[in-house]
Amino acid sequence: MHGFEELSPKGKPPAGTGPWYRELNRYHWFVLMVAALGWLFDTMDQQLFTLARRPAMKELLMVEPGVPVDLRIVDEYAGYATSIFLIGWATGGLAFGVLGDRIGRAKTMVLTILLYSMFTGLSAFSTGFWDFCLYRFLTGLGVGGEFAVGVSLVAEVMPDRARPFALGLLQALSAVGNVTAAGISMSLGHLESKDALSDLSLFGFELSAWRIMFVIGIVPALLALVIRRRLKEPERWQAASTDVKHQRGSYKELFGDPRWRKNAIVGMMLAFSGVVGLWGIGFFSNDLVQTIFRKTFEEQGLSPTEINGKLAFWAGINSVMMNIGAFFGIYAFSYITHYTGRKPAFAVAFILAMVSTGFTFAYLEHFSQVFWMVPIMGFCQLALFGGYAIYFPELFPTRLRSTGTSFCYNVGRFVAAVGPSILGVLTSKVFINYAEPMRPAGVAMCGVFLLGLLVLPFAPETKGAPLPE
Repeated sequence: MHGFEELSPKGKPPAGTGPWYRELNRYHWFVLMVAALGWLFDTMDQQLFTLARRPAMKELLMVEPGVPVDLRIVDEYAGYATSIFLIGWATGGLAFGVLGDRIGRAKTMVLTILLYSMFTGLSAFSTGFWDFCLYRFLTGLGVGGEFAVGVSLVAEVMPDRARPFALGLLQALSAVGNVTAAGISMSLGHLESKDALSDLSLFGFELSAWRIMFVIGIVPALLALVIRRRLKEPERWQAASTDVKHQRGSYKELFGDPRWRKNAIVGMMLAFSGVVGLWGIGFFSNDLVQTIFRKTFEEQGLSPTEINGKLAFWAGINSVMMNIGAFFGIYAFSYITHYTGRKPAFAVAFILAMVSTGFTFAYLEHFSQVFWMVPIMGFCQLALFGGYAIYFPELFPTRLRSTGTSFCYNVGRFVAAVGPSILGVLTSKVFINYAEPMRPAGVAMCGVFLLGLLVLPFAPETKGAPLPE
């Protein structure tokens, strides 16, 4: 490297018929790396939460020391906490989506990363359910804002032919963040099972495994320093900023034009289906695994500390398996849609997500099944999110791209936020007489994937089309 000037977005190699990555110059790779790291850490934060929420609820809901909380109550309040997190996510997505169009992609990305890093760290020092939920809501503001500005940045910088593949890779690398979180959970679970964390404390708080997970979530703040120093705003965005005829980052502009309004509503419904499927069902497979395997460990006569450590370890294994499947599912979507188009790829993904998720929740029983059922479910469920990263930026012009993408991806979360709570209610009330109520609750909720199929006929096909201006 001879300096940042060589990373100029100008002078990209001519488009060809070879591999898509041959069209990328050094600056393209730099942008893709920065955006991928931002989203990777974002998803790591999300996964840390899904792995830590159950042990956090068990500790924070405890009325008397040493008196365990009914696990059905734990599951119910874990659902409530997840819903509050999703509401924060949706709120932040809408606000920062507008900001991304108005002040720029790079500046907004810095703000979102700092926000979710800071409040993830503060989550470690929660003393009760409500302050925990407050920190998760504020964390969600940053988490929700990062995705739209990241994919808008990559979509606007990349050559047209390379764009869907680069966006697919960006989303696929999010699985690395999830696997990292799972590795952290497994390591801390092992240490906790050996009673190696009992003497650790920080600011007067005993650092149990779930608190340490949230402390680690502060690390992404370092990435903001790199972004602030080196990342430039896309030329497309700079050109759009000189347009005095249209307002940037405006919901009035978004819904004032029939074309953009239709795209926004269709995209929102597509996202709603996948978000409920993942956050209302798929990510609760960690809880399902712990519920099922707890019985085995209790029969082995293990102590509560040993059981908690082993359950954290297996929740981590479950997460790793799901995200290995997710990586290949997301990236597979980018290749499938290259040949079939966006709509056929979405249709196949919605059907496979429904079948694989229902099957896993109905039949997973043994340790060995985690290694094949869960990756298949992850492949099918997360493939949809690869589609969102590719498709949503293609629906809107530059002046509204971050706003429109955020609307699609995040407004659905306001409605989707009821998903985890519904699962909690189904588990603790509707199917309470079942031996393992989370099973029928998860299977019942898989019908949400049908909604995505019903919306597809109204969606525009964008394969091979340039980004709208």
